[in-house]
This record gives sequence, structure tokens and C-alpha cells, in this order.
Amino acid sequence: MTERVALVTGGARGIGAATVDALVSAGYGVVIVDRCSDLDGLSYSLATDADLDAVLARHGDAVRAVKGDVRDLPTMTEAVALAESVFGGLDVVVAGAGVATGGRRAWETSTEEVDLNLSVNLNGIHVTAQAAVPALLRRGAPRSGRFIAIASAAGVMANDLLAAYGASKHAAAGYIRGLAADLGATGITANAVLPGSTRTALLEACAAFYDLDSVEEFAVHHLNGRLLEPAEVAAAICFLASTESSAITGALIPVDGGMTAG
Repeated sequence: MTERVALVTGGARGIGAATVDALVSAGYGVVIVDRCSDLDGLSYSLATDADLDAVLARHGDAVRAVKGDVRDLPTMTEAVALAESVFGGLDVVVAGAGVATGGRRAWETSTEEVDLNLSVNLNGIHVTAQAAVPALLRRGAPRSGRFIAIASAAGVMANDLLAAYGASKHAAAGYIRGLAADLGATGITANAVLPGSTRTALLEACAAFYDLDSVEEFAVHHLNGRLLEPAEVAAAICFLASTESSAITGALIPVDGGMTAG
């Protein structure tokens, strides 16, 4: 059994995979959940079996995986049970699975598109909490459980042509604050990180929404003048996952190169 155990959704690539890398380096056992198949309504491809296999190959017995959709409670219940049976419990949840659509003005966005963003980016976090929070509470007091959502800088600011995505990330931020309030003095905290433009496949999709020639054009919105790397966001998540972050709960933490500072 490892000293500390995490569940990471959307862990096959991007910020999710970087978070798995960081947590394993810090000594965690990790269970990944990723659908590893595409989703109707998206203009880009999601992670593949090969992406997931690459993460598993890097880490051997420190990582297990469940393929499935974060909106499916049986899938998430299976993942939590795997963490408890293989690693002895669950201490940290990183709700990282997310999708984005865009390129249309708010009133030109279909209801189906709004529903898709909310379904994954909000309901996926809720279903993850339904399955995982009871396991966090099963740890004996004094607890040091952590629930961390990967939201977005778009969850606290306005972006043109991203109304459905932005609404879903605002909703995710609100959900995390409510979860933190409900967890109260249990010893379990709930926080959200708000990444800025990070060098991922999702950012490539966003560039297409704006007809940009390169993702590098997003760097103009950061005070530090460059894009973020997934490992930089993962480092912040890894700190929030640690016992040292016990004084932080209900927080929306920008990891955005200064995008939301102005």
C-alpha cells in the first residue's frame, strides 16, 4: 500500500497526464479514469488508448486505469473501488476531464452544445464527487483528503466565442465552493485550479475556434508573455493534493501566467 492515493480523471494526456506524473513522483498510487474515445459534438479528438498506455508504461505498478466516461456513476464507482482494493484507500481526487466547444457567438450556440459542455465539465465533476467523496470520508480522522477540480481561467472571466464552455467552467467553480462548504470541518478540502492557455490538444482546438495560425498567439493574454506547460499546472495541483495545503479550501486558484490579474 502507498502512503497516499489519488484518482485522476482525464489522466491520459495533457494536464491530467502531467498531474499523474507529478503525483507518482511524489510517491502516490494513482488510478486514472479516461474514456479514450471520441465524443460526438466535439471538433477535435480526445485521448486514445495509446495515450493511456504511454502513461501506464511510464509508471508501472504505481498506476492503474479504468476506461470510461466520468458522467457514468458505475464507472467512477469502479475506479474508486480499484483505488481502495489495490492501494488501500483514497486521499485525493483530481477531476480533470473536460471538453470545449466554441467559435460561435452566445446566441448562435445550440442548446445541445451548451448541454455537452455542462454535461462533462459540471456533471462529470458531480458524478466524480458522488463516487469519491464517501471514500475520502472513509479515511479515519484526522483526515487530509483533497478534492481538486481543473476548471479554467474562463471560469472567472469573459471570453468571446466561448459562452457554453465559459458557463460550464463558471458552474464548476461554483460547485467546488459549494462542495467545500459541505465538507466543512471534515478535514477534506475542495479547490479548483484555473489554468490559462496551456500547451495541450485542447488549446489547439481553441485556436481553431478563433482561426488562429498558431497556439502561440494566445500568449499575448499572459503577463509572463508565454504559454504554460502542463507540468506547471500539475505542480500547483500536486501542492493542493498535499497535506501542506490544509488551510486552503473553497478557493479558485489561478495558474494562468497572469491572464486574470488585470
